[in-house]
Amino acid sequence: MGVSGSGKTAVAKGLASIMNGVWLDADDYHPPQNVENMRNGIPLDDEMRWPWLASLGAAAKEVAHGIESNYVSPKIFIACSALKRRYRDFLRDHMAPVTFVFLDGSREVIRSRLDRRVGHFMPPGLLDSQLADLEPLGPDEISVTVSIDAPIEAVVSTAAARLAAGEIDSPSTKTHNTAGKPVTQGEDR
Repeated sequence: MGVSGSGKTAVAKGLASIMNGVWLDADDYHPPQNVENMRNGIPLDDEMRWPWLASLGAAAKEVAHGIESNYVSPKIFIACSALKRRYRDFLRDHMAPVTFVFLDGSREVIRSRLDRRVGHFMPPGLLDSQLADLEPLGPDEISVTVSIDAPIEAVVSTAAARLAAGEIDSPSTKTHNTAGKPVTQGEDR
């Protein structure tokens, strides 16, 4: 999870490959009008996001059902912004159990990535609206926070190692500094 340009797709694909899972790109489940709005620089509001999240939840259930066996729980890695707590609650209610991998980075790093990105419908001009919508993970949300200020291979391997080891963020170590404005829950790291 994270704002556009944080590397969600590359990380989800990489984690699925390393951890023998499948991946879904939440962007594939946006209604056409959402894509058109974003392409035209119109930020999505909650009403625009609910049908998208419902479609994503249904797709994840369908994939999970297709790969379930008596011996293995399906691992599905989803590249999804999940910016607000209520969106994450919705995803958890429809896909439990869920661990969020928060891809954290500075506005400058993310903006430079967006400026270099080609062929995506999300324009760099919507970054500030995404940062404004991004709500910090709560102390009760199962999560792993990974800095994106590294090559993508390092981000993926760090996330995979932490997930495999069960190194879930504790309430005292959760921070949110993507917008350059730290919000700390507990002590600073």
